[in-house]
Amino acid sequence: MQRPIRIGTRGSKLAVIQAEMVAARLRQAHGLDEDDVVFEIIQTTADKFQDRQLMEIGGKGLFTKEIEEALTDGRIDLAVHSMKDMPTVLPEGLIIDCVLEREDPRDAFISLKYGSLDALPQGVKFGTSSLRRAAQIRAKRPDLEIVPFRGNVQTRMRKLGDGVAEATLLAMAGLTRLDMLETATQPMEPEEMLPAIAQGIIGIERRVDDEALADLLQPLNHQETAIRMAAERAFLAELDGSCHTPIAGYATLAGGRIQFKGEIVKPDGSLSLTHDVEGPAVEAASLGRAAARAVKEKAGAELASFFAEE
Repeated sequence: MQRPIRIGTRGSKLAVIQAEMVAARLRQAHGLDEDDVVFEIIQTTADKFQDRQLMEIGGKGLFTKEIEEALTDGRIDLAVHSMKDMPTVLPEGLIIDCVLEREDPRDAFISLKYGSLDALPQGVKFGTSSLRRAAQIRAKRPDLEIVPFRGNVQTRMRKLGDGVAEATLLAMAGLTRLDMLETATQPMEPEEMLPAIAQGIIGIERRVDDEALADLLQPLNHQETAIRMAAERAFLAELDGSCHTPIAGYATLAGGRIQFKGEIVKPDGSLSLTHDVEGPAVEAASLGRAAARAVKEKAGAELASFFAEE
């Protein structure tokens, strides 16, 4: 393997921390020196247009497009991603077959004034640019006004302080990695609000033909996380999920068996449909697809109404 190993990442503080986590594990696993693993900061389309909704400019693939182009072109050797931001179909010649152990998958309710979602006064502004979170919040609190709320964690906290909204939701995983857990007013348990597909999982993308790098990454892969992610992303793929679809799902693994619950929500929050499946861990992806088909069947003729207009 040629040195140094070049890691591509977005430039946000959280993205860089996640890339550094991967670098540290590579160095530890293989006795590499500091200079053997370096970073390439790549600005993505999603970073350039933080004043607009993702679904307006092309969806979650805009978090990865420029990074994957650099990977395909050989300018970097691997890319580090938050798997909740990854489309289910990767560009030809690229693969993600290594994930780190999952961090806390829950969403965190955050407010500078109120202790919980139920405690919010009627009609106040709730900030989020996630279609999933907006739909789930509308289902629970249809009286709230949803306002756009993009930007990194620090930007969103500043917006709360400026009164742009009274509350928001952020991923517990991101807050943990940023050492900002004190900002989480109340974690939202999966039973109360299902998280985004693969939330809390860091994935490492490489070129399919880079076998030397595949060997280096193998010790980093967390198999339990990979199995859980397989069920969740299969559910998403079967539903053809994107930023235009409020989809949530969460898998757990115990005793060689996987349990998965998937959900789709109408964008206006008027209806949500869920389905639970359980089976052998080796059938994780099949179980995720089966859950998606069951949800589709429950939706019937109304399925199209669960997809936001582009």
